[in-house]
Amino acid sequence: MPFELFIGLRYLKAKRKSTFISLITLISVAGVALGVMALIIVLAVMTGFEEDLKDKILGTNAHIVVLNSIGAVQDYPQVMKKLEGIDGVVASTPFIYNQVMLSTGKNVSGVVLRGIDVDTDAKVTNLHKSMVEGDLKSLDSEVGKTPGVVIGKELAKNLGLFLGDTVDVISPMGNITPLGMMPKLNRFRITGIFNTGMFEYDSTLAYVSLKEAQQFLGLGDVVTGIQLKVRDVYKTGELARHIDRELGPPYHARDWMQMNKNILFALKTEKSVMFIILTLIVLVAAFGIASTLFMVVMEKTRDIAILKSMGATSRSIMRIFVFEGLIIGVLGTVIGVLGGLLIALNLEPIVSVIQKVTGFELFSKDIYYLDHFPSQVVASDVVLISVTAVLISFAATLYPSWAASRMAPAEALRYE
Repeated sequence: MPFELFIGLRYLKAKRKSTFISLITLISVAGVALGVMALIIVLAVMTGFEEDLKDKILGTNAHIVVLNSIGAVQDYPQVMKKLEGIDGVVASTPFIYNQVMLSTGKNVSGVVLRGIDVDTDAKVTNLHKSMVEGDLKSLDSEVGKTPGVVIGKELAKNLGLFLGDTVDVISPMGNITPLGMMPKLNRFRITGIFNTGMFEYDSTLAYVSLKEAQQFLGLGDVVTGIQLKVRDVYKTGELARHIDRELGPPYHARDWMQMNKNILFALKTEKSVMFIILTLIVLVAAFGIASTLFMVVMEKTRDIAILKSMGATSRSIMRIFVFEGLIIGVLGTVIGVLGGLLIALNLEPIVSVIQKVTGFELFSKDIYYLDHFPSQVVASDVVLISVTAVLISFAATLYPSWAASRMAPAEALRYE
């Protein structure tokens, strides 16, 4: 084994003594390294997007939502108490959900109005941690004062609103008059501004207190549904089915994965497709390894004949060239992993520098719904990429090595 490995290392060197490694070998190593590097960087970015999006979704929304399929949820305090008694449920909070319009006189925007119980909402969502101005507790305004509303940073920017400003909230479900249905309007004061980091939420959500939402929408003492925080966010599907059995019709539970299944499925599919596509780069590099070995076999025909004349077996000759190809593959993989990790772990500052130098925005939050460039390296992904690259490199060595082992000494020496 050491003999074949030594010969394989020797064949990687160039003919000139001044050159440590041949140009064709260097190109083959670079091909594998670039493929591995591209795989690590792209998968790190896609994993970062996926995890960041999950954090934003779980930070603003509940893990499970319980709804009434035939209308509003009545006697919600009793339902909440029953839900909190189910194993796996950590906390619960009621909510009201409706679509309204916000008007400042000059600007109008359609938003989703959510009525929340300030005290219990903090136990279920992380909205209170996303506040950049004001406080969620300000929604519980005193009697006689203008009711408060909390809006997202992007929505405030679009409407030109600041903390303390007033805004008209218009509900399409208004009052019936002799002239027909008239939209209901009420004036609210901006008592808080939040920034979740997800553009879609920050530009379309507005929060008021639960009692104010019930009064404004004319709902009475009912809610749209109940939000739950659970112990294990990756077992919400099983828990939701258990809740369905416990409560029975007309109640039904939906977990966060089900409510966001389209975007989560798209991210997972894109990551798998990108892995397959970028693996083709490593396959192209594998052809470079095969070409290198064929050229070495043609160049070392005399050496092969001499080794066989001295008693080397066909298996030994094959191992020499397999080792040579594997050295190229392993060396390229190591360089690619180191380079990929270096870039992936520092991707955000690198992108920032590129954007400042070129003046071109590579990452738009209006498109990606995120406010930064996420990158997360997963150890299992790096291992999978490394093993795949080495296996592809090994497969590329088999035929050239087999061809070299089949060479007859007499035929090899005849053409020298």
